[in-house]
Amino acid sequence: MERRILRSTKRRRIYEVKNDEKAENGEIDDMLSNFPDGILLHILSFLDAKYAVQTCVLSTRWRNLWKLIPTLILHSSKFSTLKQFSKFVPKILTLRDTSISLHALDLDRHGHIEPRILKKILDYVCSHNTHLQKLEISLRGDHRLIMRTVSSCHALTSLKLSVWNRGGSCDNSGTRFPKSLNLPSLTNLNLKEFIFSCGENNCAEPFFGFTKLNSLVIDCCSIWDAKTLKISSETLVNLTMHKNIFYIDKIELSTSSLCTFTYTDCFIPRICGTGLASVKQFYVVVTMGQYLEKPGMVLRSWLLDLANVTSLTISSTTLQILSLVPELLELKLPSLCNLKSMEIKLEPLERSRGLFNKVKDEMLKKIAAKSMKQVFELRRAGLKPPPIPDGIVAFLLQNSPSAKVHITTKYPDIFKIKQDDKSSNEDKVEKCQTNIVTS
Repeated sequence: MERRILRSTKRRRIYEVKNDEKAENGEIDDMLSNFPDGILLHILSFLDAKYAVQTCVLSTRWRNLWKLIPTLILHSSKFSTLKQFSKFVPKILTLRDTSISLHALDLDRHGHIEPRILKKILDYVCSHNTHLQKLEISLRGDHRLIMRTVSSCHALTSLKLSVWNRGGSCDNSGTRFPKSLNLPSLTNLNLKEFIFSCGENNCAEPFFGFTKLNSLVIDCCSIWDAKTLKISSETLVNLTMHKNIFYIDKIELSTSSLCTFTYTDCFIPRICGTGLASVKQFYVVVTMGQYLEKPGMVLRSWLLDLANVTSLTISSTTLQILSLVPELLELKLPSLCNLKSMEIKLEPLERSRGLFNKVKDEMLKKIAAKSMKQVFELRRAGLKPPPIPDGIVAFLLQNSPSAKVHITTKYPDIFKIKQDDKSSNEDKVEKCQTNIVTS
């Protein structure tokens, strides 16, 4: 037994010595290097260009492999200083194999970028515009130069732009999105910090030229001179609208294929058209509806159009606004008949002081109709509305009583949830209403 152990130990030492000698000569073999070039290039395409270039020191096999990657990820955050980033970018553009088509570029600079560096990158993009399929740009820079480059990339299928210009979207001098952009193959569009201009009939319709659009994200954008935002697309499946500044009366959706709709904002415009009728996953988080006299009635009109929704995610603040509708719980819903699951995201009501006071006043009015004495007692004790309005869950589930309800929150210091999967929906809501921990 001891002899076998000694022989095994001796063989292991000999193997380690040989490997050390190979490592010194740069000849050590590894499983990753045994993969074909195509697989290695696919792996490298997920790395920032800085790290992809650093693989050249691994062995002779890797020395020039990074030059063949069809994607470029250039993030300034990967460098210690902006000066290092500015020195690196021109070198990689010069040393990259020019015979290899560029299929994707991801440029991220949190802040201003040197004009000469930006121009060099955009010139390189233009030289590969016939094959470029994916383009992501996030920075502060010359938006006119960027948009001219984008308009030349007719093969694009995915475009993500976040281009700040001086004051940004909260300033009327921000980056304006062109009224027409010829990108016939575009399927995915993600826009941040843009201004959409008004067209005919006091309506903004910035996406009418994208006939193959499948996914659309509108993030922190604005409309300054229109009353209606129109989105028309027979191919659009996913729509996300997040923290936009829309001084508009309504959103007109003509999106017969729309399946997933995500809306997070403090503005609650009317939604008309045929868009919501086809939606199956609906995610809505709103606070107090500004520039509208009756935001609760607008939310109720949204619910009436949700004929095919199977999954509903809604915030507690949204439910509070909805509960302001007079005699809401007495109404019969013709929608939400196919609902399978509902997630309620608990949000601190106190963070929206206007909504908090409105909800509290409405509660006191209802109590005052029965007992003024109870009103005085509640005011003295410090009335605090429950995170989920009484009866609102049952109201939403009246046509789908077997739908599963999940209660979640990002604020564990404020809310305490003890959810038992075997409990009924009413029990879960009651536990949520009683288990509140103030920070």
